[in-house]
Amino acid sequence: MYAIIETGSKQYRVQPGDVITVEKLNAEVGDEIKLDKVLVMGEGENAEVGTPYLDAAVTAKVVENGKGKKVIIYKYKAKKDYRKKQGHRQPFTKLEILEVGGEKAPAKAEAPVEEAAPAEEVKEAPAAEKAAVSMSMKKDELIAFAEEHGIEIDAKATKQVIIDTINENL
Repeated sequence: MYAIIETGSKQYRVQPGDVITVEKLNAEVGDEIKLDKVLVMGEGENAEVGTPYLDAAVTAKVVENGKGKKVIIYKYKAKKDYRKKQGHRQPFTKLEILEVGGEKAPAKAEAPVEEAAPAEEVKEAPAAEKAAVSMSMKKDELIAFAEEHGIEIDAKATKQVIIDTINENL
């Protein structure tokens, strides 16, 4: 079930469990408030439309009061040495919708606490098998890698030829 409510000269479509940001209301955090300007309430074919409002209410809980992002207003008139800079932060109230008409929000299920499973032992491969050759290695590193593994290469060869030779012999 949903409802369309009006608050702060704006309309919001809400249903139980929604969190909405509205224009500042005179309420403290944690207060429950009733929004009685309900325009539409119901679901599908059972929706009731008010003229202009219904005799119903939406119950909400104040989650937060705050200020929005800063907006800069800069006025300027060319050739007149007129500049005016002003900032503004719009106050807001964040509401959590608890009940629409008679329908309450579903209870929040707490996430089950999982115990940390013992870490599985990782079998380490020998260093020779573990090391891999990649294009990100420098030519000197490739030559040193080849010498460690007993692979003969020409030191004057290009990087790609060295990588191909190492991969063929591993």
